[in-house]
Amino acid sequence: MSGLVLKLAPRERILVNGAVIENGDRRSRFSIVSPNAHILRLKDAIHPGDAKTPVRRVCYAAQLVLTGDADAEETSQTLLRRIEELSRILTDGDSQRHLANATEALLEDRFYHCLKSLRALIPREDRLLAARPGI
Repeated sequence: MSGLVLKLAPRERILVNGAVIENGDRRSRFSIVSPNAHILRLKDAIHPGDAKTPVRRVCYAAQLVLTGDADAEETSQTLLRRIEELSRILTDGDSQRHLANATEALLEDRFYHCLKSLRALIPREDRLLAARPGI
C-alpha cells in the first residue's frame, strides 16, 4: 500500500494492522509508506450481516484483505471474477469506469483503492434494487 494518503476528519477512526486509531480534534493527513499495511477507514467498513448484495459482497471481500482476515493472493482471483460479473450487469459508462479502476487497483495489490472504487457503486446498486423490489 505504498503511497496511500489518508485525510481524516476530526475523531475519525481507522484500522491499521489490527489496531484502531482515532484522529484528534482537527483534520489531519497521513501518508502510509509501508507496503502491505492493512488499513481500513472504519466509516467505510461493511458489517458481515450487511454484505447481502452483489456489490456489498465484493466490497466485503476486499475489506477482509485490508483487515488482514483474508489472504490477498487467494482473494484476488475471487475478486477479479466477481468484478467481471458486475461488469456484465452494471453496463453504464460510470459503473464501467469504477469497475475498471477497481480491477486496475486489484492487479496492483492496492486493495484500499479497489475498495474505494467498488464502494462508489453501492448507491447505484441501492437505486437499482429499490426500483426492482423482490430481486
